[in-house]
Amino acid sequence: MDWEGLRQRVNSCRACGLRRTAKNVVLGEGSLRATLMLVGEGPGAREDQLGRPFVGAAGELLNRILRAAGFRREEVYITNVVKCRPPGNRLPTSAEVEACRGYLEEQIRLVRPKIIVCLGALATQTLIAPGGSITRLRGQWIEKDGIRYMPTFHPAALLRDEGKKRPVWEDFKKVRDLYRELHTEQLSLEAEWGLKAY
Repeated sequence: MDWEGLRQRVNSCRACGLRRTAKNVVLGEGSLRATLMLVGEGPGAREDQLGRPFVGAAGELLNRILRAAGFRREEVYITNVVKCRPPGNRLPTSAEVEACRGYLEEQIRLVRPKIIVCLGALATQTLIAPGGSITRLRGQWIEKDGIRYMPTFHPAALLRDEGKKRPVWEDFKKVRDLYRELHTEQLSLEAEWGLKAY
């Protein structure tokens, strides 16, 4: 499946009840060849209104974190576990997560990121550790299927508890360092292959 096929499938999806109450489907945004992907839980009111992920207060905070770590929003790919807003911004149910899981897996297959930051417990449990505790897992690299995952707190949690800002910043510094390391390796490989071509 390509991006257009995925978009059409997600827009026409009725696998759970969320689409009935959502204004827009929020598939994702950013570079389709990103090394770094960020995955949250689901769209909020502002995201539902605009059809874009992380554009409310939590999104503004995420933008500041990304800038501080040296990333431009357009160079990463940002999405959520579920693509339609749960009413009242409640957590998605396990059935809603399962209904959307295939779309998230397809996004990962198409983007082929080397790093995925799981923003919050739901993304962490969906992608790497069913039943796992975000408090216990955050800040640790977990490798799965050739991708390195970094669980950390969701930006919305930082808005409720400023004490979580420092741990999240430490996590993003680790992400930044690995990103730079991978980028340097890629440049070295390209230079090596370029030299061998002559």
